[in-house]
Amino acid sequence: MTTPLHETTIASPLTGDVLAIRGGRPLHGRVDVKGAKNLATKAMVATLLGETASTLRDVPDLSDVAVVRSLLEVHGVRVSEGDEPGALVFDPSDVESAHFEEIDAHAGSSRIPILFCGPLLHRLGQAFIPDLGGCRIGDRPIDFHLDALRKFGAIVEKLPSGIRLSAPNGLKGASIHLPYPSVGATEQVLLTAVRAQGQTELRNAAIEPEIMDLIAVLQKMGAIISYEPNRVILIEGVETLRGYDHRSIFDRNEAASWACAALATNGEIFVGGAKQQEMLTFLNVFRKAGGWFDVREDGILFRREGDLKPVIVETDVHPGFMTDWQQPLVVALTQAHGRSVVHETVYENRMGFTDALVKMGADIVVHPHGLQDGPRRVARRELEQAAVITGPTPLHGADIVVPDLRGGYSHVIAALTATGESRVSGVDILSRGYEKFLDKLTALGADFDVIG
Repeated sequence: MTTPLHETTIASPLTGDVLAIRGGRPLHGRVDVKGAKNLATKAMVATLLGETASTLRDVPDLSDVAVVRSLLEVHGVRVSEGDEPGALVFDPSDVESAHFEEIDAHAGSSRIPILFCGPLLHRLGQAFIPDLGGCRIGDRPIDFHLDALRKFGAIVEKLPSGIRLSAPNGLKGASIHLPYPSVGATEQVLLTAVRAQGQTELRNAAIEPEIMDLIAVLQKMGAIISYEPNRVILIEGVETLRGYDHRSIFDRNEAASWACAALATNGEIFVGGAKQQEMLTFLNVFRKAGGWFDVREDGILFRREGDLKPVIVETDVHPGFMTDWQQPLVVALTQAHGRSVVHETVYENRMGFTDALVKMGADIVVHPHGLQDGPRRVARRELEQAAVITGPTPLHGADIVVPDLRGGYSHVIAALTATGESRVSGVDILSRGYEKFLDKLTALGADFDVIG
């Protein structure tokens, strides 16, 4: 029997830290995905730039959203429920400076606070950013952010407990070339350039769908932003911006995760709210691996079609195969007939989750410095790793510990695929990226208990 669950309020964490999962049964049913975490949290930060109130719709019920909401409230933004479920209204008319200790207390392990810098420098002339946390999947340096802010004219002072920024002469447009098309750094430039004096040219920008949705938000606020060929974004600074009313793009990371769960457990899952265009690259790989999908007006139906087939995947920035997609896919590939290879080129430390899969019976060999041979679509990077997965291998229950958000989801799906009982510890981190996760498992027929 599964543990009975109750409706949660915005951003309530998972109840309990351990799931006892009895696997070996296919997942069947429907789950719905709402707004993308990677858009909603950034659009919330953008409300600081407006002179009037903003409304964001389809805000997911996640702990990261709660962190950003708390940080906005600490700075004087009034946040209230909107006119429909999942809608939040942000009134920035009383934005003020916050004490460093308050920011640190509310930030927790989130990396979102770094994106407050540009908007706060415009509104207040200064910003304080605590030491940053987040999933331990790689270096994720903030140097890209700080270098960009310096080019806008910000003065950056590194302190033992964090970073102090000021802009005594205001912020001015700049010419910025990112060494890597970082999503976070692109967001930083956008949120800073829209009210900087003059024009900003950003080269080698990230162009993920969530970035384009953020550009749409900023344009609604009165920003002048154009996307040019070859990852170039031009921003003409304006003196003032107004509020917006926007519905978030759907969470393609969560949609792909449930698709991989259908593939791994040999089930059938309809993901309401999923759309084809933003998932084209994933859908191609899903089909090559033996998956079947049906694109419908209100979502996409996913299931397995016959035996799973091995694939070779290289993660990359959009429009490549997302790094967040590879971890749940690896679980499914343990059941494929043959040898699959996954090249991780975005983060240098994202294959640690495979240790638990090996413990459960998977045949996975991780090459910590990647593989040198073979044809490649994505240019090899020094930091990359590669995993060679040979299957099919039956998985059996084990006691495992969640390492990070996507790895944790993958562990849960592995436990649902395995025979016998598994105990998955540290699942509370899943509340960062999966709304009402346990409710959705229940709806799909998963057999589990919450412990603790």
